[in-house]
Parts: sequence; C-alpha cells; structure tokens
Amino acid sequence: MKKLSLLNETRRFASWKVWGARVLVAVVLFWNLQATVQFMLKPQLFTASFQVEGVPGQAAVTGFGILFLMWQVPYGFALVHPLRFKTSLWQALIMQTIGVIGESLLLFSIPLAFQPLRSSIVRFIIFDGAGVLLLACALLIASSLKIKKPGS
Repeated sequence: MKKLSLLNETRRFASWKVWGARVLVAVVLFWNLQATVQFMLKPQLFTASFQVEGVPGQAAVTGFGILFLMWQVPYGFALVHPLRFKTSLWQALIMQTIGVIGESLLLFSIPLAFQPLRSSIVRFIIFDGAGVLLLACALLIASSLKIKKPGS
C-alpha cells in the first residue's frame, strides 16, 4: 500500500512540474501573440518606432506580425505538453535565443543617430531575453521528468 501511495505522490509531483513548465511556456506564448496581434491589427502605432511610414511602413509592420504568428507553432505544441513535445520546447528556446543574438547584433550595426529604431530593438532584446529565461526554465523542468513508454 505504501508503494502505491508513493507512486501516486510521484505522479502528482510530476503533474505539477508539467504544469509549471506549461505556465512558463504560456507566458512567453502570450507575450509573443500579444505583439503579433498588435502588429497585425494596428501597425500604424509602430511605424514610427521602426522609422518607416505610410502604407509601406504599415505593410512592413503587419508582415512582422505575420512572421511572429508563424514562429509560434512550436510554442503551441510545447504548451500542450512540454514533456511529450520537448523537441518543440527546444525549438522555441533556440528560436528565442536566435532572436536575442540577432537583435543584439542588429543593434550594434545601427548608428546612434537612429534612436527610435535602436529603442525598438532594445525592447525586443529585453522581451526576447526574458522569453529565453522562461523557456530555459521550462526546459529544465521538462528535462527533469521522464516519459513512461506504454508497457514499461
């Protein structure tokens, strides 16, 4: 009977870990989708910060939103089950890390005279950097668990 009780406790703890990882992924996915929706529905609010204007500027910002939406696919799978879809969690973490590195390199290539643009890029670096930390924590949690194969 004690063995069954211990097994139930272990499963309950594992369930909490899965939910903890899921919450971390959900926060990053929510942040990313929020930016996606804003860029797609109200691109005119963001054109000045990218130093683009008019219809071409709005199309560029809307395009960013579409790209953001496409990039959320692995985050969605990782949210469904961070352990079962650990590959998607890895993909999300790698994508987020590429974003931080790329944005940092981009920032250093833009002259100081373009302050609104530089400020926008700094916001992306902070935003994506926080996402890297949360996704790394989710991956650590998911990696601490093992999936039981049927019949084992």
